[in-house]
Amino acid sequence: MFRRATGLLARPILSSASSRARPFSTDLPVSDSADSSFVDAWKKVIPNIDPPKTPVAFMKPRPTTPSSIPTKLTVNFVLPYASELASKEVDMIIIPATTGQMGVLPGHVATIAELKPGVVSVHEGNDVTKYFVSSGFAFIHANSYADVIAVEAVPIDQIDPNLVQKGLAEFTQKLSSASTDLEKAEAQIGVELHSALNFALTG
Repeated sequence: MFRRATGLLARPILSSASSRARPFSTDLPVSDSADSSFVDAWKKVIPNIDPPKTPVAFMKPRPTTPSSIPTKLTVNFVLPYASELASKEVDMIIIPATTGQMGVLPGHVATIAELKPGVVSVHEGNDVTKYFVSSGFAFIHANSYADVIAVEAVPIDQIDPNLVQKGLAEFTQKLSSASTDLEKAEAQIGVELHSALNFALTG
């Protein structure tokens, strides 16, 4: 078995035929809303009853990638329990990626970024709306659409600075007195979160 594994590893990873760049999902043609293969299979088995709708039938067609860079970035900003922004056209957003602050403009390269505790800034002309997010992901598409999915988010102006300072002091005390790995981990998370909140308010 090990000899076979060695032979497989020795093979070239990419052949000349498969070395072409894989297209992004936004580069693919827009598919029909109906799942044709499912419908065909259903009609063969139960031709007298209309097939049920699949999740694909409820999805809007994916916008195609424009030939030129649009002037606006379309943003969807959602939480598990609410939608903060839905198809909102803005000039730019800045997200707190784990690799650092990331500015996203129209025409940005397709990217997936993990979010860390920090501020999401939404820029519309001279107006800037800021949200503090705990964590999540951002999906930047090649067609100048951006989907920001956060676990928790709150507008910066709704955060109480006194409660942030109180929480930071409490978790700092817990970290210094923690005796188990679990207590240290929980306290460290609290310190990092409240430090990010404090920086968002004062930075």
